[in-house]
Amino acid sequence: MDQTYGKKQKIKQLLYVLLPILVTQFGMFSMNFFDTMMSGKFSPNDLAGVAIGSSIWVAIFTGLSGILMAVIPIVAQLIGGKKKNEVAFNVIQAVYLSILMGLAIILAGVFLLDPLLNVMSLEPIVEQISHDYLFALGFGVFPLFLYNVLRSFIDALGKTRVSMFITLSALPINVFFNYVLIFGKFGFPSFGGVGAGYATAITYWIILGIAIFIIAKQEPFASYHLFSKIYRLSFVKWKEILVIGVPIGLAIFFETSIFSAVTLLMSVFDTITIASYQAAINFASFMYMIPLSISMALTILVGYEVGAKRLNDAKEYSWIGVAMGVLMAFVSGVILLLFRQEIAGLYTTDNRVLELTAHFLLYAIFFQLSDAIQAPIQGALRGYKDVNVTFVMCLVSYWVIGLPLGYYLATYTDWGPYGYWIGLISGLAVGATSLASRLVSVQKRQKLQDSKA
Repeated sequence: MDQTYGKKQKIKQLLYVLLPILVTQFGMFSMNFFDTMMSGKFSPNDLAGVAIGSSIWVAIFTGLSGILMAVIPIVAQLIGGKKKNEVAFNVIQAVYLSILMGLAIILAGVFLLDPLLNVMSLEPIVEQISHDYLFALGFGVFPLFLYNVLRSFIDALGKTRVSMFITLSALPINVFFNYVLIFGKFGFPSFGGVGAGYATAITYWIILGIAIFIIAKQEPFASYHLFSKIYRLSFVKWKEILVIGVPIGLAIFFETSIFSAVTLLMSVFDTITIASYQAAINFASFMYMIPLSISMALTILVGYEVGAKRLNDAKEYSWIGVAMGVLMAFVSGVILLLFRQEIAGLYTTDNRVLELTAHFLLYAIFFQLSDAIQAPIQGALRGYKDVNVTFVMCLVSYWVIGLPLGYYLATYTDWGPYGYWIGLISGLAVGATSLASRLVSVQKRQKLQDSKA
């Protein structure tokens, strides 16, 4: 990354960092889509089993991987502060921590997976497929967490195109192994939906190998000598990573798990309503990749500028990112407004589901606008390493305001299932407003501290 002068150069550099992240996020989303879709081609039971197993895994993984995202602001600030010689030690400490986290996940799965699935009262065949899918996926836990650390290091250097290349390479690999292991091709046994778990685990090992090779052999990564020596464990550094990372992980977990909670609460409605909600929220999640990617790009660029003590540049990047998010939200809103029937048709041919999905998508327009403000601001705040207050604001906006309000409207008013959307939109709006005020406060504090230094 380079120092920029003026808004035009900043927009250009933001887009340079952002676009590969966006492609990467869409790529990761597509991997989950192919797992579910190809399992569904095998049988409805396999579709249900993989969908349930995947929903459990995504909620856990997104929260824990958020902890490792602490590597991005830490490394970005070190590079901005011309402390290149400290980068390898910090990254390797995160590698050690990721191994411990992977071990914790495996042990938790051994003791808690069966009780969790039993609570769900699933059909025996679906429960077995979910269990076996997650067991198969367990072989990929260690490489996935390790890769997330290395990807954070790569992104922190502003080389997001490399992460994009690795993710795009993973897609055909994943689809190929899905085909082989789900349907039993080339002499392999047919595992059904469980094969998607094994295929994904194999893919994780391959992308980890690609990342290690690139970092060890290609510049500018090789000049950091990440793997040139064995570093001692540093619990002090672990504490720094966790102090930054745990609030990030919890904020992401509360944000993603809220939709699972709404799905559970909506079980009181009929199947048509539930299916329509799931289709609409799936597309809204797809569109959310845009503000999420802006958020990740801002963490890198703001962190870099803060490390270099260029606080005015960090401030400019923050608000350019928010403006870009709002602009993209208006574009997304127009697409949803004009093409909601066609979008609903991607998910169903049932006229009742199609009509209700299209109606739900109208609410997603307002959902997009709130997301477009709060996600980039969260990213900017992470660049400042300001994460604790952000976490509390996410907790309050989703779980204290959004979900209770949605439940009340859905249960005690005529809004019905739409009440949950109103509740979530309201919570997001409160979160966006409070986060914006927090960003202004942090920027003023940083400027005051810098003037005293």
